[in-house]
Amino acid sequence: MKKKNTLLLFLCLFSLWAVAQEKKPVKIACVGNSITYGSGIKNQFQNSYPGLLSQLLGEGYDVRNFGISARVLLNKGDHPYMHEQKFRDLLAFQPDIVTIKLGTNDSKPWNWRYGKDFKKDLTEMLDILQELPSKPKIYLCLPVPAVKRNFGINDSVITNGIIPVIRSVAKKRHLSVVDLYALLKPYPDYYTDGIHPNEQGAALIAGELYRTLTGNEAPAIVTDQPFPGKKSQWEGFDRYDFICNARRAIVVAPRKVAEGRPWIWRPAFFGAFPSVDKALLEKGFHVAYYDLTHLYGSPRAQRLGTDFYEVMRRYYRLSPKVTLEGFSRGGLFAFNWAANNPDKVACIYVDAPVCDMLYFSENWERDFWRGFLAEWGLTEENAKDFKGNPIDNLAPLAAAGIPVMGVCGDSDKIVPYEKHMKIAAERYRALGGNVEIILKPGCDHHPHSLDNAEPVVDFIIRNQPDYQKKQVIHQRGSLTNSYLKFAKEKKGCVAFLGGSITEMRGWRNMIQEDLKQCFPETEFTFIDAGIPSTGSTPHAFRFENDVLQKGMPDLLFVEAAVNDDTNGFDYIRQTRGMEGIIRHARTVSPEMDIVMLHFIYDPFIPLLDKGIQPQVIMNHESVANHYYVSSINLAEEVAQRMRDGEFDWKEFGGTHPAWNGHTYYAAAINRLFDLEWSGDVVKKTVRAHEVPEKPIDSYSYDKGVFADIRSAKQLNGWKVVDDWTPTVKGNTRKGFVHVPMLVADRAGASLSFSFEGRAVGIFCAAGPQACVLEYSVDGAPFKKLDTFTDWSRNLYIPWVYMLETELVSGRHTLRLRIAKGERTGCQIRNFVVNQ
Repeated sequence: MKKKNTLLLFLCLFSLWAVAQEKKPVKIACVGNSITYGSGIKNQFQNSYPGLLSQLLGEGYDVRNFGISARVLLNKGDHPYMHEQKFRDLLAFQPDIVTIKLGTNDSKPWNWRYGKDFKKDLTEMLDILQELPSKPKIYLCLPVPAVKRNFGINDSVITNGIIPVIRSVAKKRHLSVVDLYALLKPYPDYYTDGIHPNEQGAALIAGELYRTLTGNEAPAIVTDQPFPGKKSQWEGFDRYDFICNARRAIVVAPRKVAEGRPWIWRPAFFGAFPSVDKALLEKGFHVAYYDLTHLYGSPRAQRLGTDFYEVMRRYYRLSPKVTLEGFSRGGLFAFNWAANNPDKVACIYVDAPVCDMLYFSENWERDFWRGFLAEWGLTEENAKDFKGNPIDNLAPLAAAGIPVMGVCGDSDKIVPYEKHMKIAAERYRALGGNVEIILKPGCDHHPHSLDNAEPVVDFIIRNQPDYQKKQVIHQRGSLTNSYLKFAKEKKGCVAFLGGSITEMRGWRNMIQEDLKQCFPETEFTFIDAGIPSTGSTPHAFRFENDVLQKGMPDLLFVEAAVNDDTNGFDYIRQTRGMEGIIRHARTVSPEMDIVMLHFIYDPFIPLLDKGIQPQVIMNHESVANHYYVSSINLAEEVAQRMRDGEFDWKEFGGTHPAWNGHTYYAAAINRLFDLEWSGDVVKKTVRAHEVPEKPIDSYSYDKGVFADIRSAKQLNGWKVVDDWTPTVKGNTRKGFVHVPMLVADRAGASLSFSFEGRAVGIFCAAGPQACVLEYSVDGAPFKKLDTFTDWSRNLYIPWVYMLETELVSGRHTLRLRIAKGERTGCQIRNFVVNQ
């Protein structure tokens, strides 16, 4: 009962609020020529005199600019105003007040030859206006002075011919006259060309009209603020409130505008649960609100919304691709407007959205339902066939590839997830659309949004066109197989193979969460196979043990550029290692989708700044090309963003990025998902990827495996330590401490190891006492190898040393011994063999 009473109270308060919101404003029509339109003024919407009058009057007034350049009152003149579509629009507007400022262009000699008709034509216009059902109050404005004789306009005709007629008609019909001629006469400098008032002149006219309409002196007008209306503060940012086409509008401006001038647009409930809006303002987005709350996504709402969009685009140069934000019933507008304007939408973020109004025919509150019927012109009977719901109009969005994110409570009693967003998401995916869902356990309709808005903010940012321009994504092959596994079989295995950038908390965690949002009903297995300091050669040999033995991936991420470069691996080893991973993966599972990533570190930056691609990335790219594997060059993207001043290397976080740095990595991967997992992908079938018959290098490590250290024989000075820890102080890596190790610590210690394959090496922990090894295969002369690395002084670094790599396939025996010297320590985690 308590819950029911609370809901009823909410509905009553909401209804009162709705009535207040729908109070009709006073409609003012400003009729005129180019001076009314605002020719010569930088922003006509804002700084023409109708725009400034709207700013002065504020909420409660809808001031429309019906000015048309070059128009005349005379019906026989060159461009008669009453013959224009805009005059018919004016009549349809049904204004409460009309101001008429015509006559300037009538003074031209080719028009004024019909001057005897001026009184008759003015009377005709007044008759038409006064017969309107709205019965508008009409104000006649005297033309402004023509300071110069431009365009054929004659000030003498204005003063001696036109103004007397206007005064005469006004007197006869008991109409008020606004003397703009006397107003502007002292200010010849307030013009752009001697005919058209500039911003200062327009401000004078707006102020005079304000005084005439209200009886009060006009407050100071600010003509140089970035948006019209009343300026205030909202959450520490500049806020501007104004009226646009009879609807309340708000724009909140960021302190620093992001590239491309991105914006997010709410059609309802400004300021409610604003965590996303506040975060986007910090990122340089504009936040726009245009009140279409009670229009239920109707055709009228669509038209008004399009007008507002065009104002934001034309006059304020906001991005042509807007992000739509729809809370609750705001979802109706967001989806429907996007369906009608897919070319204007970057992405959609909805929160507990209404997606099916028919649900409310028997649920919730009847006034809500009746308001919907009235707005759409429906009855109870024909509403059953209504097809204007978002769930019925998703195809244009899917065809345009517009990404959607929905945040919903799984216990919503007002707009149940199962009846609205879940249906929309299922249908959208069936159409090939990309949709991510964040489901909040135990959450009702309120609260909206998330305490931590980061997932939504990241989604919105990565889907901005100007953001995507800098992403370097190479699509090859496809990721169709993994999509079909995730979407249809509801199970998925994803592996992450890499070094410390993969092992650390960052992009990997983000992608795991994003996948769960994209496929909320899919049971995922994530294989975290990142080991710091390891590159493609270690990856190739540990792939079987660290990945395949934990599950067969449907999707594999692999990265090694940073460690392959910093570890000093040459072209041959970089290619053999990376090809070994890819060929091995595609051999054991031809259906496996693979994405190759190239991260950034310090030495890459000066190269990329000169337009030079790091050699290691080119080497890995040659493998990606050969096997049709998609790749993402994150090094190139980050370097470009730093050159453009988006952040510096310290702010990014360096080689091991800060959390915000990782968002750039995750965003590019998600962009690849969007490109691959849209359109008709849902209609495709799982197919094996083609594996080239010939490898790039016949000695690539495509059959790399670990061999147990206990298979070593003839141990002299070597022993297996089951729970190894360092005896000489030094840092260790996870997986290389408290594990079995084959160890020796004196010169002359020796062993033998027999194996089947084409290559052999050791995977060791090369620490402060890392020795010089001597080795021989099949009785060949011994060779020497120093296992001490640049990092070994303070770290037992995981390192693969390949001893022989181009053997004839077959049975071989390795002899290994520690050479004399100051350093005589060796810890072998595994032997590695390319079978």
